[in-house]
Amino acid sequence: QVQLVESGGGLVQAGGSLRLSCTASGDTNCISAMGWFRQAPGKEREFVGAITWSVGNTAYADSVKGRFTISRDNARNTMYLQMNSLKPEDTAIYYCAARGGSMSSRAGEYPYWGQGTQVTVSS
Repeated sequence: QVQLVESGGGLVQAGGSLRLSCTASGDTNCISAMGWFRQAPGKEREFVGAITWSVGNTAYADSVKGRFTISRDNARNTMYLQMNSLKPEDTAIYYCAARGGSMSSRAGEYPYWGQGTQVTVSS
């Protein structure tokens, strides 16, 4: 089993920045990819980006490409989401997820999830 805990959410003005963290514990040796997803009120959960745990390859949704950056610190079992140039439409609960396979943009392919952290961007 893998446990994931997110932190770093909050309220920020449009154009501002936030950095989210996701720390994994438990059977972390089974993790080969991690992802960030978000869910706004009344909307489905959507893919934000993902990273491979060993090499650090990344992939992003078009809506965040060029503004968000995913990185990881293997020694700390932690993944980060640096969010710059935030927009009101980025407001959502952000979740991190982990899986044992390759990167995926499909939420259903991740068996492990954090509890989520709220990000609110004011205009």
